[in-house]
Amino acid sequence: MNIHPMWKTYPELAKELNTTLKLMENSVNLKNKEVENAVMSMIHSGGKLLRPAYQLLFSQFGENRESKKAIALAAAIELLHTATLIHDDIVDDSDIRRSLPTIRSQFGNSTAVYAGDYLFVSCFKLLADYSSSLKSIQLNSRSMEKILSGELGQMDNRYNLDMTIDQYLENISGKTAELFSLSCFVGAYESGTSERFAKNCGQIGENIGIAFQIIDDVLDYTQSPEQIGKPVLEDVRQGIYSLPLLYALEEGRRTLLPYLEKGEALTDTETNKIYELVHSFGGVTKAQKLAEKYTQQALKGITKLPETSTDAKNKLFTITQAILARTN
Repeated sequence: MNIHPMWKTYPELAKELNTTLKLMENSVNLKNKEVENAVMSMIHSGGKLLRPAYQLLFSQFGENRESKKAIALAAAIELLHTATLIHDDIVDDSDIRRSLPTIRSQFGNSTAVYAGDYLFVSCFKLLADYSSSLKSIQLNSRSMEKILSGELGQMDNRYNLDMTIDQYLENISGKTAELFSLSCFVGAYESGTSERFAKNCGQIGENIGIAFQIIDDVLDYTQSPEQIGKPVLEDVRQGIYSLPLLYALEEGRRTLLPYLEKGEALTDTETNKIYELVHSFGGVTKAQKLAEKYTQQALKGITKLPETSTDAKNKLFTITQAILARTN
């Protein structure tokens, strides 16, 4: 299966991303073919490979870049990302992701759990083989801890009608932004840059990740189920309150509460009403403004990168601008 068509504009990067995908495939070799098929179906479910792309581009700022190593580390990070998605779908009882059936809906929760676990193992095998020091393995471990913390924070705040904007940002900093941050840090650090420079790259990645998640949450309120590849406002039924709704609650709490208090019992008509109210109370507009703030911070960070790799710098700016202006 070919990588996402968005990479056609960048033939060299596309070539490395194709190799990354093949390495991910080759990392999967299981006696249990049902679990193997489950893993393969997830690898080929049409993800954009954004995190590997950032890892590969930031690796171009180091003097010691080795293509084979950069690709292996990119594959490790995407395997980690894929594992978290599988487990996320189990926790959320999700049937659809990227307009396709999830592993849990196709193969059952047990197979999905084993598939996710296997991908974690595959990730660390690649890290052990290709990391130049224990630093990257240590950071990956910390990142997994932060991702889990974000997931647990989201779980703890289910149906929490008093959830704050700060709590939301803390959750997505772990749940989504951490892997973007890790990709940018590891790309730079493992290619021979200083730790200080790599940390700066990680900060750029964090801003990208936060903006990316906010935009994802905005799309729930601006797109149809077909466009975003999952049921609109299904998260609200499950008690997961994202930024547009939290902003709307600040303005129209008394109007929204009677609907939200119904929880899983919300009807389609009622979720459509919530959709309308979030717009009318300015939740979408305010969320878009915050996404723009983080987008500008990320782009500003990229413009300050050294000219040692002008090509990578230009690509980073263009790609970041494009994915943070997306409408689907």
